[in-house]
Amino acid sequence: MAPTAAVTATTNQLNDPLVIGGRRFRSRLMTGTGKYPSLQAMQASLESSACEIVTVAVRRVQSQAAGHEGLMEAIDWQRIWMLPNTAGCATAEEAIRVARLGRELAKLAGQEDNTFVKLEVIPDTRHLLPDPIGTLEAAEQLVKEGFTVLPYINADPLLAKRLEEAGCATVMPLGSPIGSGQGIRNAANIALIIENATVPVVVDAGLGVPSEAAQAMEMGADALLINSAIALAGDPAAMAQAMAMACEAGRTAFHAGRLPIRADANPSSPTAGRVGT
Repeated sequence: MAPTAAVTATTNQLNDPLVIGGRRFRSRLMTGTGKYPSLQAMQASLESSACEIVTVAVRRVQSQAAGHEGLMEAIDWQRIWMLPNTAGCATAEEAIRVARLGRELAKLAGQEDNTFVKLEVIPDTRHLLPDPIGTLEAAEQLVKEGFTVLPYINADPLLAKRLEEAGCATVMPLGSPIGSGQGIRNAANIALIIENATVPVVVDAGLGVPSEAAQAMEMGADALLINSAIALAGDPAAMAQAMAMACEAGRTAFHAGRLPIRADANPSSPTAGRVGT
């Protein structure tokens, strides 16, 4: 009997782990905790996505911002790896300070050895585009302090390489502005980042539907971080499952290798040996 799609997907995940900072993950879909209509919707979405990394806004959790009350207790930190993020930081100095708080937050969740931080330095309040100079400055300092740095950046191949050389564990180029749902507007630059990177490339921000998630993975991205498209969907848990399936399908397609693109048609059935010829 042929294996089911679910069995095949599980086997692929086990044989093709995502490795960040020496830690192995089966799922290549990371999700977030913001914008959900309720904690129950978030919990259901995390479950249906089968994600293993969830990003948490340190400032919002610590201030008990709306929608974040009870967040720490709502997630099973024995199963989920926390990715504290520095959302809301406009300067390198702010981001470094919040990253240190994030490390303590992970310890409170029982993850004593968690040094991960999603680095965001965003002074632009309208378009929420990251500051490349501040991001590099903060990354260099945090790497020195022993953090496993996952920097959120514009799709800039030169900056991505500089951050990799500085010791970052991944690079996280945006597909399009945060929460915009515009999909991948920077495909050429993201492709260059993927081509030149020796650390995992995580496409983060702007993805709106599963076809865009699959597209990013088909390009060769190592993982995706998707929050708004799941949290703001009509049925967040269903969308989370769809995104997980798209992520896995795109990864499998990347390994399978697509057929070459041709300028003219190429018949599926050969013309040689036809009846009557």
